[in-house]
Amino acid sequence: MKRRNRWIFAGLIPFAVMIVAFQLAPIISMLTGSVTAENGSGVTLEYYTRVLTSDYYLKAIKNSLLISVTSSLAGIVIGLVCAYSITRFAPGIRNRLFMLSNMTSNFAGVPLAFAYIILLGSNGVFTLLFKQWGWDVFASFNLYSWTGLILVYIYFQIPLALLLLYPSFYGIREQWKEAASLLGASKWQFWRTVGIPVLMPAVFGTIGILFANSMGAYATAYALVGGNYNLLAIRIGSLVAGNVINEPQLGNVLAVILALTTLIAVYLNHKMTQRNQLFQSGPASVPVRKRRKLLRPWAPVVKEEL
Repeated sequence: MKRRNRWIFAGLIPFAVMIVAFQLAPIISMLTGSVTAENGSGVTLEYYTRVLTSDYYLKAIKNSLLISVTSSLAGIVIGLVCAYSITRFAPGIRNRLFMLSNMTSNFAGVPLAFAYIILLGSNGVFTLLFKQWGWDVFASFNLYSWTGLILVYIYFQIPLALLLLYPSFYGIREQWKEAASLLGASKWQFWRTVGIPVLMPAVFGTIGILFANSMGAYATAYALVGGNYNLLAIRIGSLVAGNVINEPQLGNVLAVILALTTLIAVYLNHKMTQRNQLFQSGPASVPVRKRRKLLRPWAPVVKEEL
């Protein structure tokens, strides 16, 4: 038995090496690089001071937060409607829609930016076609601006939100709907008092994932606007591997700020997933003390059932 356990631990060695090489080592390098002086003489907070007192870098942080929040909210609203709509289709159509959503959620980065340029750019297919037909649909639209970035970001947020939100609708049990109907509640009353509170943990958790996904997006924005738009991910790339300015210490500081924002989003998703687990797996699988803690802010109807 001991020999078998040794072989099991030996099989985990490649996995541990991968974790150290591609997870821990970059994080340690980023953290140490952000507080190490340029000549390597000691520890300094000069780079944090420069970033936090620079209007240029603060603007990059503000732009990234703004575009992430905007695209996440738009993605969650559209994804929520689409996820509910898919539950009303037959299983065959539902599977085809899921296949399409899975494909579009992976269609991001440089190919997505070039696809938008080909279709909606200054000389894009739809731009020239509508212009020839006399339709001024895209006369005031500029793909290489804030509006264009928002449009592209929303495109890859919607299918991800749909895939994450869809299972949550099956956490709303048919017995709840039947009980509400027997008690004389309308559909709106059911969704307002039971359905929406049950969905809220999944919604907030998905917002956290969408926010982290948008904050870390680099290839799409860089391929679309290059260095013309001041975003946090683009500034990190230009500082670490730029042709003109190469200050990796400042890039490490910005990377730490980016990591902190995404960690907060992931933590939000973790807490909301814990709440959503209660409704997905059923009350019996969750300890009573934990159930009370998870249900405290949410629906009194479900709480009475417990």
